Amino acid sequence: HEKFSVHKLEQLKNEHPEAKVLAHPECKKEILDLADKIASTKGLLDYAVNSDCRKFIVVTEPGILYEMRNRCPSKEFLTVSAEKGSCNECEYMRLNTLEKLYACLRDETPEIKISKELCEKAAQPIYRMLEISKQCGLIK
Repeated sequence: HEKFSVHKLEQLKNEHPEAKVLAHPECKKEILDLADKIASTKGLLDYAVNSDCRKFIVVTEPGILYEMRNRCPSKEFLTVSAEKGSCNECEYMRLNTLEKLYACLRDETPEIKISKELCEKAAQPIYRMLEISKQCGLIK
């Protein structure tokens, strides 16, 4: 989510002023500041389905686009390309499977040890997502 280009989002907004910008809370602040809707993947999908808007600029993993287009065939969904290269997809996200998750929870393995510094950095986007969820009334 950190790779999305603010400049390219601004260009798309100028080219399509009627479009609503949908962003995942893991995006950088500059992207979130330009968003009309900040929500989880499910929240973005629900918003697109229920909105009267016909055009959206989507700033999150590209996997959601298939479902959006499937559930809203009469609506248009545009994507923002990354700063470098053209792939916005997290290279590690697709490595996870339900089977691997189940085994991890069942066996409590593998144990991963990380430094305090890395832990503090990793906590920042989690706290940011929780804060946005509170602001949106999704959690208390």
